[in-house]
Order: sequence, then structure tokens, then C-alpha cells
Amino acid sequence: MPQSLARSLGFAPLVPLWVLATLGILAVVLCGYALFRRTKGAFFRLAALLSVLVWLAGPQRLHESWHVLPETALLLVDQSPSMSVGQRASIARQAASTLAQAHTTDGLNLRTVTVRNSGHNGTRLFDALEQAAADVPPDQLAGAVMITDGQMADIPASVPDRLRPTTPDGKRLTLPLHVLLPAKGEETDRQLRILQAPPYAIVGQPAKLRVQVDDAGPGTTPGAPADITLRVNGEDPVVIPVRTGSPQDISLPVPHPGQMLVSLSVAPLEGEVSQLNNQSVTHITGIRDRLRVLLISGTPNQGERVWRRLLKADPSVDLIHFTILRPPDKDDGTPLSGLALIAFPVRELFQDKINQFDLIILDGFENRNILPHAYLNNIANFVRKGGGLLLTGGPEFVGPGTLQDTPVGDILPAHVPSEGGMVEQRFRPKLTAEGRRHPVTAALPGAPQQNSAADTAQTIPGQWGPWYRALKPDSTHGQTLMSGPDNAPLLVLDHVDQGRVALLLSDQIWLWSRGEGGGGPQAELLRRISHWLMKEPELEEEQLTAAIAGGELTVTRRSTAGAPQKSVTVTPPGSPAVSLPLKPPAEDAGNKDDATGLTVGRMQADKPGIWQVDDGTHKAFAAPVQPDPQEFADLRATATRIGSVVSASGGGVFWTGENSAAPTVPALRLADGSTRHGAGWMGFPHRNAHVVTGKSATPLLPAWLMLGLSLCLLFAGWWREGRR
Repeated sequence: MPQSLARSLGFAPLVPLWVLATLGILAVVLCGYALFRRTKGAFFRLAALLSVLVWLAGPQRLHESWHVLPETALLLVDQSPSMSVGQRASIARQAASTLAQAHTTDGLNLRTVTVRNSGHNGTRLFDALEQAAADVPPDQLAGAVMITDGQMADIPASVPDRLRPTTPDGKRLTLPLHVLLPAKGEETDRQLRILQAPPYAIVGQPAKLRVQVDDAGPGTTPGAPADITLRVNGEDPVVIPVRTGSPQDISLPVPHPGQMLVSLSVAPLEGEVSQLNNQSVTHITGIRDRLRVLLISGTPNQGERVWRRLLKADPSVDLIHFTILRPPDKDDGTPLSGLALIAFPVRELFQDKINQFDLIILDGFENRNILPHAYLNNIANFVRKGGGLLLTGGPEFVGPGTLQDTPVGDILPAHVPSEGGMVEQRFRPKLTAEGRRHPVTAALPGAPQQNSAADTAQTIPGQWGPWYRALKPDSTHGQTLMSGPDNAPLLVLDHVDQGRVALLLSDQIWLWSRGEGGGGPQAELLRRISHWLMKEPELEEEQLTAAIAGGELTVTRRSTAGAPQKSVTVTPPGSPAVSLPLKPPAEDAGNKDDATGLTVGRMQADKPGIWQVDDGTHKAFAAPVQPDPQEFADLRATATRIGSVVSASGGGVFWTGENSAAPTVPALRLADGSTRHGAGWMGFPHRNAHVVTGKSATPLLPAWLMLGLSLCLLFAGWWREGRR
């Protein structure tokens, strides 16, 4: 029996069921007995009894009253970043408004869902469809309409399950998915992709970039010629010819350590929809392969272990360390065959291979005729040509024959007199005003703080431990970052031609590593001094940096000069230069203290490309990073990616045109049959969703009819029994 027929029939017995069952059993027994006796007319009597029993069972026809439920169609409006191209976003909003206002179809509701950027994974309209459809009863969902450019990251391989509900009879129904595209037709676009870019590159060796240019859309073919323009930190452009559709390797020189901002752009394709993805920016940080350090300890001392632990802990440092245990003028009668010392390779270190080092450290070194005059001159020339020299001075600096009296003395930033040059007293090292601004010593842990209430650079003693011996120079030049007894210079840095020199006028920094009086930032200070000597960009005393985040350009100027920079010149991409004022960061909190040497400026920066910042001496470059690169990978409005899913669902693709004021919007309707769309309309099936509001019943067999039927059957039985 069909299910619909079974649902429309019912029974209301006129007698109790046990009476009905008893009568039925009795009728069967009697008729069975009659058949056993072969009584004539038994079949007619049995039919008469069954008709009476059926009538007593009270068969009825059931009637239900229904209330038809409206269907719901989902309207998903794409407002992701890729819809910002041209008038797409405006067209999408106007089309959605037109559908909502012109929608007059009875029994169909339109629920609008606006989909914005979902983070870093591209546009995900089908995820939004899944979430919105979860709030709609499955038997009331009619289908969906998407207003989008067709660039989605979550397009399924087949029609999603939400659009394939199961009907009450167990069948799968496919609901239509219609798509409205905010364009006249299929568009073309050219895209520049950086396939591989190393975040770090070794100075002096080329960095390898791999890029590819892709053309997409009608009339484009792989292998077409194109030109890539490459710029590094805003320098003169380099044009590189390439072919579309295939990777291209670009070799990029790395001349110096520090960050390199590499900008690439490709010539536009004729008729392409947008040039936003015709350019790309990547950052490459130049680093040294290995930093080669030569450490010479004049005599065994407490600081040797400090130096070795510091330099050996840095995996990028190759350390060569010599300690002079027996100077040439020492003769205690021990035969050479009894000595187990390594001969000091003077010629090899200070003549043959001196230019292979990045830094030379002389720790408590006393010449004592160890190095000839020519080799000391080589050290001075090594610095002038770009090398770094660090000296820690102690008693060996006082008296005749010190390094001050050699060619090395010509490059030292301080001179210590023989009379009164050594001070032995307890003192705490402290930062000078210049030291609080210099990146080598700025913000050292536990540094004494400046007394901002005073106009002069007075300091409040901090937590640094005491030293007990220092040199007191009679003249200095360069930058004095720390002071010792009686505010005498303690740490002096200086530039010598292309190289650098640092002089620490005490040999007791090792006390900090022992925790004397609370200790101090010994490892961090020595690390910073060493890396400043090796020209690490982050430790330059004059710095100009720029960064773009969240649509805002932040310019930071660091200077050790007393008067801070007041403004810089900012040149946005493709726009004239503008002036950006700088102010100390403390002014944001109402404090005029600029002792840190930092000034900061901010401005809006929402234009893609390279921004240039110039303070008259230094230049810095910055570029905004796309928050969602996948969103701008392909900027075409296209139906090619989603077309198969739309076709499989029975939906249609409609182009709304490029007029945001009056987009071409198809009408909505409920349609019977297999066709779900046509010229100027898109339809949804009748789901016949309803709720039962009431039930009624009418007798299926009238009493007069059943009485007449029973009498006729009994009469036929008597008639059959009376015949011979």
C-alpha cells in the first residue's frame, strides 16, 4: 500500500476489539465447519459475515489541514578585499539591495549574509554558506545566490551537502546555486609571484630569487614576453626580460649586512582588470658568513674566561685565541727542549692573514718587543681599511713602551699619561649622556637612570657592581659612553677612516661576571661592543628605520647628537614627497625627556609599493605587506572556477555589468520542473514544507450500504442452498 494512502486511512471500531475478534473467530469456525460439511452457499455466508465485521471495524478516511511554510533562499554578498577592485563592492551592495526590494515571490524568503575578509586564507563563501544554512530547517531551504567575483579559496569539487538535502521519502534533492558576477564578462589579469626568496643571504654572495609571471583570462597564452623591473632599497631600476607561465631565476648581489628591501614589478597586460598584483616586495637580510675574531691576551688574567665564553657561545664567530705565557725577554734558564709552549705565529697573524679577520681584541696586551714596529703598523692599517680593534687597558698602559707609543697609539681614542694615569679606588661604572643615547649602551640591564629634573646629565647610581681599578686619560676623542672614577672616561668608541676602535679603560669588567656587588651586564656589553666594531646595522649610532603595519608608516630616527632630528621627508610610491615631523616617544606621555636619542613619526600609508624616507643623510625604505596574499593572487571576475559547481546544482551564472548605479539583476521565482534559471530570472523549487494544523475523519463504508450488501450475500447463500 502506498504510504500516502496508508496515511489517509484509519479505523474506529463500533464494538470493543475483543468482541470484534470473538465474532471473527466464531465466523471463521462456522464457515470452516460448513465447508467441511460441503454445505451449499457457505462462501456467500462467509462473505456476508466478513462484510459485517469490516463494517463493525469502522473504517474511515482521514483528512488533514495544512499550513504551508515559506522557503528560505540564502543571499551571500562577497565584500572581501578582492571586491575592492573597480566598482565591484558597490555593484554587489546595489545588486543585493535590488534583490531584497524587488523580491515579491510568495512563499520565498531571502536571507542576506555579508561575507568579509576571513584572515589569511582567502575568501571562503562556502564556509559562510555552511554556517548560514545550519540555521535553516532542511525542508525549508530553497537554494542560494552568491554575489561574488568568483575568486574563492573553498570551492568544493561537487555540490555541497547543504544543497543536497534528503526528502521524507529518502531521496536526495539538489537545490540550485546561482552566481551573480559584478562585471560584463570574463576578465584578464597579469600576476607577479615570488616563488622563492631567502630571508637571509650571505654578504658577498648572490641571493637567488625565483619569480613567475602568469597571464589569465580570454586571449592570453603562456610564453608571452614581459619585463620585470627590480629595485633594491630604491636604487636605480634593473629591467629583466622574462616569459609568462614559466619560473625565472634572478641573481641579486648582497653588498653589505642589514635589511634589503627588494621591489619587483611587471609591465601591465593590455586590458587587464587591475595592476595591484603586478608588483611584489620581499625582505632579505644580509648577514656575514663567519665573523673571524683574533683574541690576544697579554698575560693570563681573570678576564680570559669571560672573553672565551662570550665569543665561543656565538655560533657565527670563528675565534683564534693566543695567550702570551713567555715573552721574548723572559729567560729563566729553562732549555728550549724543556718548554711545551707553542711559538707565537707573529708573521702569519699580523702580516700574512691579518686582513682575513673582522675583529682584533687585545686584552691586557703589553708589547714588550713581542710585535715588531712593522706588525703594529699593520694593525693600524687593518683598522683604517675597515677592521675593528678592541682594547682593554690595565697597568700595562702606564709606563714606557706601551701600545700608546707605537703606531697603534695613532688610532686609539684616548691617551693615558704615565704620571697619575692609574686610579685604584672603588667606583661604580655609569653611563654618560651620550651613552644613554648610543645603541651599544642604551637600555643596558640595571643601568643608572637619568635624573630628568636636572638640566645636566646627572645620574642616579644603579645596581651595577663596583670595580676597583681604572685608567684616567688626559685626552680623548670619539664617543665616551661610560665614565669611571671622578667622571673620567671609561669606555670610548671612535671611527678611524673605514674602521672602528673601542677602548675600555679598565681590566676589571670580569668582576661583573662574578657577581661582585650585584654584578652587571658584562656579557651583553661586550657582545654589543664587539658587534658594533663589526658594523652590525642594529648598533649604528645614527639610524633611520621605517616600517609599515596596519596601514600606518612608522619612522624611527636614532641619533647620539644632542639636537634630535625634527622632521624627515617621506616619498610615497607614485606621489610627491611630504614632510613628516618627528618627536621623542616620551612626548606621547607628556614628558619632554629626549635622553634616549630617539624620535618617532607616524602617518597613514595605505598605498602599495615602496615608501622612501630621507633625513638628508640616511635613507630608509618600507613597503606594506598584503595581509592576505591569496586574496590578491588573481583579480579577475570569472566564472571558470565555480562554474562546474553551479552547473551541477542546476543554477545559473549572471553578469551584472559594470554600472554600480543600475546593475543587471535577474528576478527571483519559485519554479516547477527541472529548469531553474533562464534569461533574466533564477528560480528555486517548491519544497512543499508544511505543518499540520488539524485532522478530520469520515466513514469509509456507510451503514446502509453495508446492510444491503450483507443481506444480498445472505440471500445469495439461501438461494444457493435451496437449489438441488
